This record gives sequence, C-alpha cells and structure tokens, in this order.
Amino acid sequence: MEKKIFIIGSGAIGKALAVFLKRENRDVVILRGSIDDQSKHLERIQIILNDKTEIEAEIEINTLSNFDRLDGIIVLTNKSYGNKNLSLQLKNKVKNSPIVILQNGLGIEQIFIDHDFSEIYRCVLFVTSQNSSNNKLSFKPVSVSPVGVIKGSELILNEIVEQISTPYFPFKPEIEIQKVIWKKAIVNSVFNSICPLLEIDNGVFHRDESAFKMAKRVISECVLVCNAKGVSLRVDEVVESLLLISKLSDGQLISTLQDIKNKRQTEIETLNFAIVDMAKSLSQENAVPETKLLGELIKLKSKLYR
Repeated sequence: MEKKIFIIGSGAIGKALAVFLKRENRDVVILRGSIDDQSKHLERIQIILNDKTEIEAEIEINTLSNFDRLDGIIVLTNKSYGNKNLSLQLKNKVKNSPIVILQNGLGIEQIFIDHDFSEIYRCVLFVTSQNSSNNKLSFKPVSVSPVGVIKGSELILNEIVEQISTPYFPFKPEIEIQKVIWKKAIVNSVFNSICPLLEIDNGVFHRDESAFKMAKRVISECVLVCNAKGVSLRVDEVVESLLLISKLSDGQLISTLQDIKNKRQTEIETLNFAIVDMAKSLSQENAVPETKLLGELIKLKSKLYR
C-alpha cells in the first residue's frame, strides 16, 4: 500500500524529488518547517536534466504547523543544522511513521535517536541539484543513492526504497550504511571546503592536479579518524569516489558555495568540524590539521558574507 510522502525542506533536492515522485503519481507534499501557518498552495516546479530534457509538475506546498499528525513517510531534505528544532516539532506529529534523512554530514541522525523516534533511516545522496531561478533547477544523478537502517527494520527499509524511488532519482537498500556515510562525509568535507574557498565548481579535482593533491591530503587525514572509529575505509576508495563525483558533476556548484553566495548558514559543522570533533574524542586532533583549517576558513568566509 502506497503511503503519503512528506518532504520537509524546499531546497533543490526536496523540489527535485517531489517532481519525480509526482510524475510517478505518488502522493507527495513539500512541507516548510521554518514558516508557520501558511496556506496550502500549488507551485509548478521545472527540472532541467543532464541531457537538457525538461520535466515539470505542480507540487502541493504546505507548512508543518498545519498538521497535527504526519501519517506516511517523512523525508528530510532540510539543512542538517535545523534538525534540533525540527525534531521537537516532529516529536508529537510522527508517531510510528518512518523518518528518512537525506542530508549531508556525520552524526546528523543523533538528535532523532535521542528523542526516541521509532523508525529512522539514513540516505547518502549521490545526486547534485542546483537552483537556477525560483522554481527552476538543474539536476544531475551520479549514482543510485543508498538508504540504510539507523533504527528500524530491513522490511520497512525495502518498502521505503520502493516507494521513494523513481527512474530519475533511484534509491537502493544498503546494509553497510555507516561505511557509505563516512565515505561520502569525507568526500563532502573536501568539496564543501575547497570548492567554496576557490569559488569554483565540483569539476576542479579532475581538472587541476594541485587541487587534487590537496583533496588527497584531506582524505588521508579523515580516513585515519574513520578507521580509528571502527569503520574500515581505504584512502584509494574515497579518492575514487571523489573523482567520480567531480567528473559527473563538472560545472555544478557545491551547496556550501551556493549557501555562502546566498548569505545562508552552511553545513560545515557536520562535515569538517564533525571529523575534527571525533579526532578530539580520540585524542588525535593534531592528525587533521588541513581538515580543521579548511573548516575554519569556510566558517570565516560564511560569516564575512553574511
């Protein structure tokens, strides 16, 4: 039985997912969590794919405050720094509905664990999406996005994957989700620090040897922390993922650069600084000097722009 899909977050990822789901005749609505009591309305959202194909759909837009209960699948595409407030808003609305987290970073699911949500699933995104105007955006798939169990069951995981997957935005179940989370978090720590500081697109790492060498140094630092935390990763497999994403998202601007240019808060706290904090907890802070410096520079740049 198909369930209603509530997408919380009206950024480029949330809008793209909503359009693809709507085109597959799924019951989907975008909820804004930071705006209260706004009336329900429809917005026509247009997506431009890699091959210049244009796909559009009318999507229902509503606000979280208009719902006493969310009965269905709750997909989080909001910025992860809003999870603390969002978990408080959702606590009495969700009941037993599964939460699927489509966000970047390490430890972002912890607040939902702390608040004892019964069904928590974590996705690692392998797509890029970028707003070009108010309701027009570009979308590039890199690979199938894996989803794994944080708290819940593999049976429900499989049901969730079936209901949120579409041909243009596919998902798959993943047993070793923590390994995938770490690999993508390390790659994102590179993209979301070096690219915004250079003010350049994601393709720089396969085009420029100096940028690539810096990326490899950061990856080497982060892999040491990952392995010390009990998750087995090799530097070469993270580097391979970095280059794949760099090639397939050539010309796309990373989200942190978009956030800085639009004077919005970045997610660097759940990327570089999350890895630095884990290194501190292992008494290995000195092992991640470049990771830390790049994070501090992004934090400063974001502050200066705002």
